[in-house]
Amino acid sequence: MKVVRLLILLAVLVVGLIIGALNSAPIVISLGFTQINSTTGLAIIVALLSGAIIGGGLVLASMVIPLYAKLRRAQKANPTVVVAPAASPSSPFDGR
Repeated sequence: MKVVRLLILLAVLVVGLIIGALNSAPIVISLGFTQINSTTGLAIIVALLSGAIIGGGLVLASMVIPLYAKLRRAQKANPTVVVAPAASPSSPFDGR
């Protein structure tokens, strides 16, 4: 599993480098009160990253947090019995 994650990370890194290399024209991003000098590749990557973060935050706020709250309410309404762990067999080593 770690190898798959590493391969995905490397693939994303290579795609980002390719996007940055192919889109190296300088641009000026005007925000009204300030201007940002950048390249088109960097602007594309920042836009994609910010979109993924904002989308993930929206999913977290609209789906995950309410589902966790619903799960907590369901667990409070129907508590499960907690079983104590079984006593472990004594070892021949007595600690001396």
